[in-house]
Amino acid sequence: MTYSGQVTVGGPADVHELKDLMITKIAVGPMDNNAYLLRCRATDEQLLIDAANDADTLLGMIGDDGIASVVTTHQHGDHWQALAAVVEGTGARTYAGRDDADGIPVPTDVLVDDGDTIRVGRVELTARHLVGHTPGSIALVYDDPHGHPHVFTGDCLFPGGVGNTRKDPKAFASLIHDVETKIFGTLPDETWVYPGHGNDTTLGAERPHLPEWRARGW
Repeated sequence: MTYSGQVTVGGPADVHELKDLMITKIAVGPMDNNAYLLRCRATDEQLLIDAANDADTLLGMIGDDGIASVVTTHQHGDHWQALAAVVEGTGARTYAGRDDADGIPVPTDVLVDDGDTIRVGRVELTARHLVGHTPGSIALVYDDPHGHPHVFTGDCLFPGGVGNTRKDPKAFASLIHDVETKIFGTLPDETWVYPGHGNDTTLGAERPHLPEWRARGW
C-alpha cells in the first residue's frame, strides 16, 4: 500500500516504509492529534513522537517490543495526555525542548536544544528549536541517506501555514523566521512534512506561499 499520511481518529494507522526507518502515523484524541512511531529497521528499536492521547491505542501500536524513548514536540496539553501512561507502560526515556519541559507534567529525562541528535537504533534525528507556537517547540529532522529528508514539525508547520501564534506579532515573527531559516532554508523541496495534526505535505508544496504567510501575519 502506498503511504498517504491521511489518518482519522479510530481508523487504521498508515505506514511509511523507508529503507532504514519505518514511520507509523496514527490519529488520536478529540483534537485529532497525530502520533508517530519510528522503528529502526536494523535494530527494531522504537521511538514515539507525541504521546498525545488514547494511551491504549498508542500502546497497542507500540506492541510488545516497547519503545526506548518518547519525544514531546511541545508543552500544549493535547500533545501529552497519554504520556504518563505510555511511560509507565514502557519505561521509555522522555525528551522535550528545554524551554517547554516545565510545562509538561511528566518529568523530562533529556532536555533538547537546537541541533541536538536524538537516536532511534542506528537512525539519527536532528532537533530544531522553533520559537513562537511555544517557547520550546522542537521539530525533528531525519535526513534519509537513501532519499529525501523527513521532518516532524509538531504544531510549527502545517499544510497552508505555520502554527497558531495567538495573534501575537512577536510570536509570529519569531516562528516564521525560525521555520524559514531552520526548515525551508536548510532542507530541499522534496522534504516530507509530518505535522502534529492533519495531513502531511512537502516543503516544495508550501515554499511558494511563504510570502503570503508573512503578509497575512499568521
